[in-house]
Amino acid sequence: MTILEEAQTDIPAGSAVLRAIRILEVLSEHERPPQLAEIAHSVGLPKPTVLRILGTLEHAGIVAREPDTKRYGFAERLNRFAGQVLLGSPSRSSRRAILEELVEEVGETCNITIPNGNTVLYLDRVETAWPLRIQLGAGSRVPLYASASGKLFLSAMPKRSRDRFLSQTPLIAHTSHTLTDAKRLNNEFNAIRERGYSIDNEEYLPGICCIAVPVRNADGKVVAGLAVQAPTTRMRPEQGLDYLPALRQAAEAITATIDW
Repeated sequence: MTILEEAQTDIPAGSAVLRAIRILEVLSEHERPPQLAEIAHSVGLPKPTVLRILGTLEHAGIVAREPDTKRYGFAERLNRFAGQVLLGSPSRSSRRAILEELVEEVGETCNITIPNGNTVLYLDRVETAWPLRIQLGAGSRVPLYASASGKLFLSAMPKRSRDRFLSQTPLIAHTSHTLTDAKRLNNEFNAIRERGYSIDNEEYLPGICCIAVPVRNADGKVVAGLAVQAPTTRMRPEQGLDYLPALRQAAEAITATIDW
């Protein structure tokens, strides 16, 4: 039973707030943005009623309709809200302890990230004691297609959603190493799925290398990324692979702290 179903005994069945929350829950359950008819069927409400609620949520910046379609997904305002909720999650202290232990073991900066709209959101980050460091604290955002964790998330997306992202997102070259060709990126996504990790070889920041592994929830879905990041003077991609066992062990430990 979902939280919403449990709450129905306390909230009137006709409550506009409850109806809106039920619709948002349906959107969260679909891998690709659902159509109006799918949403109406799932919540058991007439399409005109659902359309009216969606219109209000769209006006508030909570949901957005895909151009020239009847499909609805979450808008940037809700993505920001979700990110802030996770940043302040009670599980943060447990994740922080795992990160600190990982940094002590590998000797380089490590971070936990989640996908947030078209960007990667840093949930937490522990810096190494080395004098040469990169300042990207919790709450920082980097592009999905130009970061190790971001490419990891894209590789785990359904193909239709991934293709839509690549066709709608400006692929800006942040460095001379940034992959800006959709075909090359798709080849990279295939490789990531096969090997189980992702590499950022100076693709967002020059002179910075990053190795990321997936963090999965109890259902096996990729919900976060765990990465080690360092200047190329200390870590080239082939050297970063030595950290994979420690990264994967820490990722399994973080899975136990996940409450989403």
